[in-house]
Amino acid sequence: MRTAALLAFLLCLLTGVAFGQSKPRKATARRGDGVQVLLQRYGLNTRQQQQQFRRLNQGRLTKAGGLVTGRSYVLPAAAPKATAARAKSKASGSLKATNPTSRGKSTQPLLTANLFGAAYSPVPVRDRALRGAVYYLSPGHGGPDPGAIGQYGTYKLAEDEYAYDVTVRLARVLMEHGATVYVMVQDPNDGIRDLNVLPIDYDEVTYPHQVIPLSQLGRLRQRIAQVNKLYAHHKGAYQRLLSLHVDSRSAGQNIDVFFYHHANSTSGLRLAKNIHKVFTNRYKRAQPNRPYSGNVSERGSLYEVRTSHAPAVFMELGNIRNAKDQRRFVVPDNRQALANWIYEGLLADYTGR
Repeated sequence: MRTAALLAFLLCLLTGVAFGQSKPRKATARRGDGVQVLLQRYGLNTRQQQQQFRRLNQGRLTKAGGLVTGRSYVLPAAAPKATAARAKSKASGSLKATNPTSRGKSTQPLLTANLFGAAYSPVPVRDRALRGAVYYLSPGHGGPDPGAIGQYGTYKLAEDEYAYDVTVRLARVLMEHGATVYVMVQDPNDGIRDLNVLPIDYDEVTYPHQVIPLSQLGRLRQRIAQVNKLYAHHKGAYQRLLSLHVDSRSAGQNIDVFFYHHANSTSGLRLAKNIHKVFTNRYKRAQPNRPYSGNVSERGSLYEVRTSHAPAVFMELGNIRNAKDQRRFVVPDNRQALANWIYEGLLADYTGR
């Protein structure tokens, strides 16, 4: 009798383990996530996995097939090949490991990237969707010039700190997908910061390790000289420059993200339109009751747009003095959303070239 009871107890335990192992994984959508971005966070990169995700979550997606922020979704199973690769990696001790900041596992080599800080390094290479693409990311101002200043309660918000945080977040996403990325203004110790109020400092340098001049024109000449030097080095490759800024207007003026390009650059115009299209669609999902007013226009007088050999787009992410726009910057998830949406536009431009 005692033996039978023991066997029954063990059977229950084994059954419970079996059920526990078969329980599907779930993930919660963050602000700015699309299906592809969410799946790639968990190392689920194939078209079959995207199709399986949509089947598993029928009725939980938006009418346009998008995700709802804060909603939980069932994840498809990892491909057997990926599972085997992870097991082999663990056994051999090779550099294929879990990246805690990406909420998932990479089956590709990890890139060392001190620029992002310890919490966001190393960088897992999710796929090679942007292999062959070269990006020059130029966050506005830096060094002796903090750029526009906004008042946020008792705190001051500096344009260069928020433009920089979005820039390095974007750089990391681009690297995850195989792109070659140059961040033209770098801070040696900031990394990606999950803070609302980003402390103001003045220690940024121009790539690779140049002191930033006091003169505005000198600063712009310095960084674009580096861009054009690198452009010659990568001659023949798909190359693009993206300059990220935060505007300063009257405190009562709420503005959307908008884009400038050179009048004579068809490639710059196409790039701006591709990013703008993503933002338009994302706003329709995130704020369906408010029209998105961001636009694409010519501005050949901008130094970076005018003198860069790489086709360039100059972006204004909002008004740093406006309370509504400030929420776009001070919430770390919002800054990540901006980076994700820009990436989607860059990917569309690269794959559609």
